Amino acid sequence: MRATRTAPLALSIVLVALALLAPAAAQALPRGFFGIAPQTAIGAADTARMRAGGLETIRASLGWSGVESSPRGGYNWAGFDELVRTAARDRLEVLPFLYSTPHWVSGDWRRLPVDGARARRAWSAFVGAAVERYGRGGEFWREHGPGSDDPLPYLPIRAWQIWNEENFFYFTNPASPQRYARLLALSRPAVKRVDPRADVVIGGLFGDPAAGPPRALDATDFLDQLYRVGGVKANFDAVALHPYAADTADLRRLVEGVRATMVRHGDRRSGLYLTELGWGSQANSPVSFEVGLRGQARELRDAYRYLLANRGRLKLQQVVWFSWKDAPGSCSFCDSVGLFRQGAKFRPKPAWRALRAIAR
Repeated sequence: MRATRTAPLALSIVLVALALLAPAAAQALPRGFFGIAPQTAIGAADTARMRAGGLETIRASLGWSGVESSPRGGYNWAGFDELVRTAARDRLEVLPFLYSTPHWVSGDWRRLPVDGARARRAWSAFVGAAVERYGRGGEFWREHGPGSDDPLPYLPIRAWQIWNEENFFYFTNPASPQRYARLLALSRPAVKRVDPRADVVIGGLFGDPAAGPPRALDATDFLDQLYRVGGVKANFDAVALHPYAADTADLRRLVEGVRATMVRHGDRRSGLYLTELGWGSQANSPVSFEVGLRGQARELRDAYRYLLANRGRLKLQQVVWFSWKDAPGSCSFCDSVGLFRQGAKFRPKPAWRALRAIAR
């Protein structure tokens, strides 16, 4: 009789332990871990569905050229205000990437604003103004605090991403680790003066661009050269990668390569963000990132399983899927990379159901 009573008791203890551990395991993920990077305009219906599906963060562009189109016109935050407002109503945080040099600074919006005192001062002022508006205690949150006409949940921006794919000619000309290090040296003080607790995240490095210097460098090569710039490690808190790949095995190669580069340079402190990853759902495409409807869902599941299983070792802070809805004509695979088909209606793909099951 003693043996038969012990077995149910032991099972009960195990079940109670598992019940206690399950919430703890869920809480172990960093705040805002599951993100989305829309490539089309979003509204309340989009953010409600995002939140219900387990998403927590929207990654969005904050273009300097749009906010300050003239050196004498001040800052126009209207467009980004609307995005932050829409996100906050459904308790979604925003991760902005700051980029795009205005024409009055350079004839090429892709050129980093590090040439000349005027460009450097203007960029630093823009970065500081953005943090003053949307960071902790920012003007935007004071305008929408308790008792205001439009009160919002208080979700200040906690991390600021500096530029986007600075190792790739599509966003940066030239792709230069040395020039980018100078941009970080301008950006960090501008952020930290306003919000000392904010994180400065380097722009998402394109994992494996099909071009060579000065048009592009592989993410690991760019990062390796960046670390060789004296004092650069003091100017960022996290590294970001865009590991676009043919499959999850290739994605793993890119992620492990970047983490190994960080460790090789003695950087065990900085976290790792994946601020874009994705596969398209088009079948029979010459673009390696397009793998069909079932393939998109399969690669999504496999990628997130790998990333979640290795999150602690990788110091992974956030994973952002690109994108929310398809957008034909935007890039070579943007027409099919969404979790939903294009249009006002929500027509989910199998990949959305897969991500929702993981995130929730």
